[in-house]
Amino acid sequence: MEEHKPHIVEYLTNIYVWIALAVLTVITIWVSEFDLKLLTVAVALGVASIKATLVLMYFMHLRFDSKILTFMVLITMIVFLSLIVFTFIDYSYRA
Repeated sequence: MEEHKPHIVEYLTNIYVWIALAVLTVITIWVSEFDLKLLTVAVALGVASIKATLVLMYFMHLRFDSKILTFMVLITMIVFLSLIVFTFIDYSYRA
């Protein structure tokens, strides 16, 4: 059995991630002022996905866990994304 090795994330890394999350939040607010028609939801979900990935990787320490756990989260996100895409495809063809 593999021994658990603790990891230490530098404060500077946490500050960079926090700044990235704040900038992405500002981008989300800024983009919401424009009428992008069908792309509005796609852009909002894209920015939210990037923010969620940052939170998963650094604050939930997924970057430092085993690769199988990262793979399982990735598969879950792909399934979720496909459900969102199929939902919007169905919604866009309704009368």
